[in-house]
Amino acid sequence: MRRHPVGYRYAHALFEIAQREGQLGQFSDELQLVAEAAGKTEQMKKVFHHPRMTAEDKKKVFREAFEDSVHPQVLNLLFLLVDNKREDIITEVSDNYRQLANEAQGVAEAVVFSAKPLSESEKTAVAEAFAKRAGKAELMIENVVDEGIIGGIKVHIGDTVFDASVANQLNRIQKRMIQGT
Repeated sequence: MRRHPVGYRYAHALFEIAQREGQLGQFSDELQLVAEAAGKTEQMKKVFHHPRMTAEDKKKVFREAFEDSVHPQVLNLLFLLVDNKREDIITEVSDNYRQLANEAQGVAEAVVFSAKPLSESEKTAVAEAFAKRAGKAELMIENVVDEGIIGGIKVHIGDTVFDASVANQLNRIQKRMIQGT
């Protein structure tokens, strides 16, 4: 994942507070909740981009929507974003924060491509096997179905790709046959 430079600064500041308070996971969940609500709800987008919406009005919306469901430090971050006219980068802040929290906790995110959906037990087995290879304590799996790989799996962890797909094996055989080896 690419770091959003401005979003990273806000995420890092909250990350340091979360570490001191022992709230890494909680803040991550709460930021994700806020980002999903603010980024995916058309009403929220319209409200925050309305020309008559003042900073105080935006803070009031955040306070009413999240005061009972997020930690005061997360709410303070939202207010700071509003004060600095940066409320449009909430999703980037959330993504960058999650990346920092995951790194601190030894967790990596992986995208696993397979020809058909993986069962929960298959996801668990893949997570355990590839967490060790990646040197992480835990691997969070997102399964993407791609019938083009024919069979097997292809695992993306950060910039590293483990390709154990049938399509990859066939491509390798084809290249060897063309080269005559």
